[in-house]
Amino acid sequence: MRRPVAFVTAIVLFVEAVGIVIVNGVLATVAGNQSMSLAGLDPDAMVTGTWVMGGVSGALLLLCGLIPLLAGIRDRAPGRLGRIALIACAVVHGVLGALAVGLIGWAAFVFLMVVLALIVLTLVAFERREPEAGKAGAGQAPAPV
Repeated sequence: MRRPVAFVTAIVLFVEAVGIVIVNGVLATVAGNQSMSLAGLDPDAMVTGTWVMGGVSGALLLLCGLIPLLAGIRDRAPGRLGRIALIACAVVHGVLGALAVGLIGWAAFVFLMVVLALIVLTLVAFERREPEAGKAGAGQAPAPV
């Protein structure tokens, strides 16, 4: 069951990355068309910042989606950096879910919590494998006395 969960997690993160870029593109277009500024900031800076934020968020979600995809293909747990990245992604989804309840609504909260659950399930489904006996780095049991 761990491989399908990893593949579903990867697909959801890829779709979310595309969605984040599209939402930020719409926000940048609206800010540019309305010449919006925040506290006297240049409207062009607002548009550029929104595009950059969308691109960086999308790229990070794509990278986080690659981790469960590779874990599913290889059928083994992600490495240390991969686990750290997935844990950070899970924390961000938890915080955004808490904010989404008040700002956007329950549908966004449910979506973010489903993504959070998929990430956590991917992290827990793959157990750490110990080196097998006879291979390099495997500890040998002492001979009986």
